[in-house]
Amino acid sequence: MFKVAFETLGCRLNQAETAVFTRQFIARGYELVDDAEEADVCVVNTCALTHQATSKCRRVIRSIIRRNPDACIAAVGCYSQTNVEELKTIEGLDYIVGTADKMRLAEIIADPAKLPEPAVVWKPAAREHFTVDAVGYYPSHTRANLKVQEGCSFVCSYCIIPKSRGPARSRDFDDCVREARALVAEGHREIVITGVNVGTYNDRGRSLADLVESLEAIDGVDRLRLSSIEPTTIDEHLVERMAEGGKLCPYLHVPLQSGDDRVLERMRRKYTVGDYLDFVERVGRRVAGSGFGTDVIAGFPGEDEKAFENTCRVLESLPYANVHVFSFSAREGTGAYGMGEKIPGGEIARRSKVLHAIADKKKREFYASHKGKLLRVLFEERAASDHWVGFSDHYVKVGVESPADLSNLMGLVEVTSVQAPRKGDTTPLLAVGELVEVEPVARVGGGSEGRREPSAPLRSASRLRRAILARSREGLATTLRPADRTCGQTTRTSDG
Repeated sequence: MFKVAFETLGCRLNQAETAVFTRQFIARGYELVDDAEEADVCVVNTCALTHQATSKCRRVIRSIIRRNPDACIAAVGCYSQTNVEELKTIEGLDYIVGTADKMRLAEIIADPAKLPEPAVVWKPAAREHFTVDAVGYYPSHTRANLKVQEGCSFVCSYCIIPKSRGPARSRDFDDCVREARALVAEGHREIVITGVNVGTYNDRGRSLADLVESLEAIDGVDRLRLSSIEPTTIDEHLVERMAEGGKLCPYLHVPLQSGDDRVLERMRRKYTVGDYLDFVERVGRRVAGSGFGTDVIAGFPGEDEKAFENTCRVLESLPYANVHVFSFSAREGTGAYGMGEKIPGGEIARRSKVLHAIADKKKREFYASHKGKLLRVLFEERAASDHWVGFSDHYVKVGVESPADLSNLMGLVEVTSVQAPRKGDTTPLLAVGELVEVEPVARVGGGSEGRREPSAPLRSASRLRRAILARSREGLATTLRPADRTCGQTTRTSDG
């Protein structure tokens, strides 16, 4: 029996794809191992988003080759699509498989062996709607990712994804539902809907909101969560479903990228700062208890000090739970690659540090705003701190002390404090609370190998959320101060 190990770099979509790869290899008789040194086949699912990402890919591949020179090693995905020639220079790499063929990886490596030079399987990224012929493999019975969309047609000037993954296309509607049902049957109670530009999902006239409605109807799905979604793609039907207090979590990760209109225009983003603020305000008022995350880029060409200050002000003005900061990285083949008004590397690093400080502050404030409130938590594991930890509907990481096994159970927690990591501690920020209620549990399948499932629901998702919101509604709805409406408005000048 061959053994296989996977190393996944980059985004949640890569994680979803690796989970499918894993299932495909297991179906062919492979044993899954965590340590690449024990594997006969090592697969690196790569990322090409930034220079830092591609550099990390090369380091990881070379490290695996040093530690296990006899293994058959494959680099797949985005970096394999955009930079074949760079990967071919890595001695000991056996397969380079681009995005168009990556879902056939187990078939491509039918007879794993070391090769004298890398076998390159590459063609232009696909354009057709698609299906996935397997079910993602997630050994923990809590959240599972569901890939529903691929590629992007927005062509933002900084972004390599249209080249690495191709234009936007959607997965067959019924195929999405099929995999979701299979994931639920394996014990997953939360499904994370993911894609590159997930809000553009459309399969024969059926939208993302339609898909959410069908997924909510699956018996056993307790929560649905959206991965990152573009602000211009969120329609009213989706907001309404979120506002109804059903299974769709009231949390949106909505990329801002810049808080300055001129920079947004150079980025080829499809909104102004005012549009973005209007969107957050509208959702915050409509969806009680909503939470927001975002992405922001430091040092995009043309981001002068005023533009950077505008971005800082927008970030400070909004109730973000999570802010992901990216330092600008010029990717060959993108519109921004040859732009003037470049920002020096040292200044990009300084701005990134400032933005990270704001991000940390906003997260602490968001967590602190939940003190005294009731949160519905899907518990995942016992942490090193001995707390049982899981995430709330609005993506707050919550911990409680309990002698019982709470894994994959839903609980109602009253937050009493926020536990911040100490200096040098890698433990994440944690909202600590008292367990008010937890659902009873039964073992399905008999014996010690049976699957743990709730024997009775805590309460229905909609009833529980309404009960929680009745006690905490006033604290989380978003309103913007009038002064914030001018953030990001600058006089346009030529690109120079």
